[in-house]
Formats: sequence, C-alpha cells, structure tokens
Amino acid sequence: MADTGITQPPLFADPVMPRTRFQGSKRKLAGWIVEKLGDLEFDSVLDAFGGTGSVSYAFKQRGKAVTYNDVLRFNHLIGAALIENRERILRPAEVEAVVTRTEDVDYDDFVERTFGDVYFTDPENRWIDTAVMNISRLEDRFARAVAWYALFQSALAKRPYNLFHRRNLYMRKADVKRTFGNKASWDRPFEEHFRKFAAEANGAVFDNGRRCLAVSSDCLSVAGDYDLVYIDTPYMNARGLGVDYRDFYHFLEGLTDYAGWPARIDRSSKHLRLVREPGVWGSPDEIHAAFDALFERFAGSILAVSYRSDGIPSIDEIRLAIARHKGRVDVHLHRSYQYALSTNTKSREALLVGV
Repeated sequence: MADTGITQPPLFADPVMPRTRFQGSKRKLAGWIVEKLGDLEFDSVLDAFGGTGSVSYAFKQRGKAVTYNDVLRFNHLIGAALIENRERILRPAEVEAVVTRTEDVDYDDFVERTFGDVYFTDPENRWIDTAVMNISRLEDRFARAVAWYALFQSALAKRPYNLFHRRNLYMRKADVKRTFGNKASWDRPFEEHFRKFAAEANGAVFDNGRRCLAVSSDCLSVAGDYDLVYIDTPYMNARGLGVDYRDFYHFLEGLTDYAGWPARIDRSSKHLRLVREPGVWGSPDEIHAAFDALFERFAGSILAVSYRSDGIPSIDEIRLAIARHKGRVDVHLHRSYQYALSTNTKSREALLVGV
C-alpha cells in the first residue's frame, strides 16, 4: 500500500504489552500488522478472536476504540485486564490477599485432590486452590481480572511447553542433566511468579482516552458495527489438523469456573481435560462456510485477516471469499516468522486486507 500521508493517532509508548507464553500469540507480529493497516482510515476495531490480546493492545496503543472478543472465559479475563481496564491495578494489599491463606476462609481443595501428579506438585496445587478462592473475594472486577492474568501466566511459566496437553509433571521432577534453562522457572515458587506477573500487568494498564471493551461471545454474535474487524481464527494446517486452544489451556479455563469445573472434566482422559466441544473452526468440512458467514456478517467493515500460507482454506480461497464482499483485497506476506514450538519452516505469516 502506498503512503497517503494520513496522520496517525498518538502512540502511547510507555505501556508495554507483557510477554506471554500462549501458543500462537501475535505479540511479536502486532507491530507489523498495525503497520500494514496504517494508511487506512478507521476508528473502531473489533478483534473477533482476541486470544492473548496482543493485537488489541497494539490498536489500543494507537488510540483506537477497541472491542476485544474471545469465546474462552480465561481469555476474556485477559481482555478485561489489559484492554477494557483503564486504570485499575492490583494494589499491594490485594496481592498479599491473593497469596495469603487466612484462617477465616473455608478453602476448597478441588485442584489438590483432583490433579495430583498431573501438572503441579501437591503443595503447588494447594496454592492454586488458595489463590483462586482469594481472587474471587476481591471486590473490584478489574482487580480480579489482573489477578487472574497473573495466575494464568504463573501456571504457564511452571509448565513444560507452557501447555496442559499432557500429564507430564515427571519432566519437571526427573533428575537428569538439562541443556535448557526452563527448570529454574519450573522450580520458582508460585507466589514469586504471581508477584512478578502482577507487577507486569499493572505496568501494562493504561487509558487511551477511548471506550474499550472486552466481551465473550461467538464471533458471529458480537453486537455492533465496527470500522475494522481483525480476524485471527484458530489455525488449521494442510492436513486438516486444527489448533484447539480450549484443549491446550483447559486447566486455565477450568479455574475460571471453579464451582462448575468437576462436572465438565473428561474423566477418561489421562490429563483430565474438559469434555470436548467440537466447533466449526476445527472442522475441515465446516471451516469454509464459517469464513463465508463471518465475512458476510462484517461485510460493512474493513476486513483484516491474519493467516498462514499453508492453512485450510488456502490463502487464495480466503482472498476470494473476502472479494465477494470487498472491492479490493491486498495480501501482505511477512518475510520470516516462526511460532514458538513450531517445526514448520515453510509456512509464512500473511495478512489479507479487504477494503
């Protein structure tokens, strides 16, 4: 796209999106994405599959009115903490309240008695039970959201591969020579991690002068009209295998529904995942129609789609689907970017923009 000379909104440079351990995070690509959209005129943005919030945060930094959406409850809490939240940090007394087990609270021990020898040690599971119940006692919803963010990041930091896809606590416990530095993070106490991530989240909170929101809905059901809709659906590779974030992070999702969690667990799985809920974004037979429906729903908006060059549907199929609603579709390919844990060196990051 040519430089039109359009003056950009001010960049709020001081707040910094914290580093995240979520698979598929766009944190390192967010600057490239907003740069490619820089000569378009738009004010309101819907991030339809918000995930880690990295792209929403980049738009917020640039003074946009951002609506963050994600169907997963734990992701929605991240959006509430970093996107909708304007000024509320987790205060020192509240940090102490989360990490301290007090005698006047009747603590449940669900994680400790259910997930023994699965992801964390027994004392760590007991700490998680304590933290979850203490977070629920915080009065302010944004303070709770920041605390949830810190708890999620703490749990991920202590997990091999930063995932909950396997029952692999043994990897932490094994007395073997290691050639990587993760063990220091695994062995660091939960409380220490929590304090660190709470401070990082506090430093990321800012007010860009606009009304930003975090919602949790199916992408087709998000209310309102938006100048630009940013779309980053779960990735499906050329073999028809999709990424199921609910499966990878089921433990975090369960934490957010502590009381209802027991009834949602698939007891036949070794790692006690949630009962699966298949969706269109993980189905090779349904994903084409899902994209068509999404583009039709937001046909009045600029459509910006993050994608991979070897995905299903193909880039050409996505481009043609957008072109049914938009007069021009530009395709931008990133020169080189490889996601953490990915062994795919051929796939390239793409941004398709329909105007």
